[in-house]
Amino acid sequence: MTKLRWLALALLSASVLAGAAVAGTAPLSSVGPLVKAPAPGPLGPEGVPVPKGPVFANVKNVKLGEAVDGVQCELAEKVAFHIHAHLTIFVKGKAQQIPYGIGIGQPVQGVNTPSGPFATKGTCFMWLHTHALDGIVHVEAPKQKSFTLGQFFAVWGLHLSTSRVGPATGKVTIFYNGRVWTGSPAGVPLSPNAEIQLDIGTPLVAPEHLKFPAGLGSTQTK
Repeated sequence: MTKLRWLALALLSASVLAGAAVAGTAPLSSVGPLVKAPAPGPLGPEGVPVPKGPVFANVKNVKLGEAVDGVQCELAEKVAFHIHAHLTIFVKGKAQQIPYGIGIGQPVQGVNTPSGPFATKGTCFMWLHTHALDGIVHVEAPKQKSFTLGQFFAVWGLHLSTSRVGPATGKVTIFYNGRVWTGSPAGVPLSPNAEIQLDIGTPLVAPEHLKFPAGLGSTQTK
């Protein structure tokens, strides 16, 4: 193989890989004007800002041994595969809090820290759950597995589509890691340190960027 041909193949491979990296997304300019994100709220118990706004929706109770869209509720948290994603929701430009206790069997117990409530105990833990009001989604499973936003909303007990999110209706715009998600809302991957933002209605808020605290480490044992 000549050096020139090798270089051409290398460039082609790099182009394909770059395209795959952004598959299903588009630049921010594709959705038109964006308003500036509001100032972050105070830091919560996980070291992540808690939005200044109401709780978006109540949680659905889950039970030990229950499976919801392929997600199990087990007696204890499973950390062989343990990563985190961050979910932000705006309704007509207004920030919403993601409730603690999603995916944790009731009654949920916890502690009221100086930074806010933190759920620590429940009758079971889904592989997808929340401990605080900061939007951190804990992905904790007995082995490495791919999860999606659709599964998280199924655990939460909320509808998710292009025109409705839970109790809020309107055009749904999704931002994924700083770009516009163009695929199905349910298909958004809960990848390590994913930054996911749902805007229901307008104005559209520029996607927030979160620096994940060092304490929110990950374990990805296969």
